[in-house]
Amino acid sequence: MCGHIRNSQSELGQSDFLRQQPSDSSKPVDPFAMADIDVKLAAWKLVEVGRLVLIRSGPFAGKLAAIVEIVDHRRVLVDGPSGEEQKIVPRHVLPLAHATLTHFTIPQLPRAAGTGPVKKLWAKNEIDGKWAKSNFAQKTDRSERRKNLTDFERFKVLRLRKQARYEVQKSYAKVRAATKA
Repeated sequence: MCGHIRNSQSELGQSDFLRQQPSDSSKPVDPFAMADIDVKLAAWKLVEVGRLVLIRSGPFAGKLAAIVEIVDHRRVLVDGPSGEEQKIVPRHVLPLAHATLTHFTIPQLPRAAGTGPVKKLWAKNEIDGKWAKSNFAQKTDRSERRKNLTDFERFKVLRLRKQARYEVQKSYAKVRAATKA
């Protein structure tokens, strides 16, 4: 059995293969023809100049910066001239292992652009506003707010959730009673 090679055409049945072919011999048959399918490029987040990254670790963790230049396959030069003072990231080399690529880009950002042009394009493209509206930023804000709750605030959240659940159950019971009657 070890050196035995199977004949794939005979196992599949050559007659079955021929039966699938169209009987009209006047038309050429293209075995690789496919249906009319629109092939679209995937929404890849590529490491490119102008791509925004979220810094995950280090002194600037949680802040947004733009890739200004690619140093090598592991490091990029970033600059984050945010409009808010506490969110500014100075120009420095960042390992890609410490960054999360986002879907946002700054189009037409020239390679190795200084902080001035980056700041102008950042403001022109309204990066801070777009980032604040993104699901990732909202989820991060929610988790930070939850993390900073006091014991009494957590208790109030628990009570409010119980009240909301009770109201939903009460309205569901009314609907159920109306359908039975």
